[in-house]
Amino acid sequence: MKKAVVLLSGGMDSAVVVAIAREQGYAVHALSVRYGQRHTSELEAAVRVADSLGAVAHKTVHVDLRSIGGSALTDDIEVPEAGGGGIPVTYVPARNTIMLSVALGWAEVLGATDIFCGVNAVDYSGYPDCRPEFIDAFEKLANLATKAGVEGAGLRIHAPLLKLSKADIVREGVRLGVDFAQTVSCYRADEQGRACGHCDACQLRAAGFADADVPDPTRYA
Repeated sequence: MKKAVVLLSGGMDSAVVVAIAREQGYAVHALSVRYGQRHTSELEAAVRVADSLGAVAHKTVHVDLRSIGGSALTDDIEVPEAGGGGIPVTYVPARNTIMLSVALGWAEVLGATDIFCGVNAVDYSGYPDCRPEFIDAFEKLANLATKAGVEGAGLRIHAPLLKLSKADIVREGVRLGVDFAQTVSCYRADEQGRACGHCDACQLRAAGFADADVPDPTRYA
């Protein structure tokens, strides 16, 4: 089996990406990042998801983004209710760039040429690092800046959810047997992983299940 590094946050989107990579025949090396996020129960969910979906390995890397702050997820800034215009305060500066860079390093060590991530440009909060232009640009960077890209077979960044709606993601997860009850998406989840029901992530998740006509297994505080 070809190896792939799959970024796994513990949320619903990344869980579906793990299942997609497995279906495509990859040996999944799941990578989670403890970056100082306030919703650490998501990382506990990542352990459950990696195990239940058959990842051959799961690694959690520590990167202290709380030391620079600048986001409601890593600083003493209140997580807002859903809604509002522009890029929200839950945007974490350079988060996806940093996570993909760590995944890129591990892929080189493993001899893997494929990296999967769960970014989505349809039903999302307006983050600039969830756009197709970002994925294309990072793939070019990966092939310019690594030994694997220069001397090897090249590297590919897969974003299979990029153009799917949240409802489509729910349907795909159901088809692949993803247990969404194991996942945590809330920006304000408590220590038990129970969701607040009001933040952007909760509203998008709830709407996805409703639009897909699938029962929502989310545990709410």
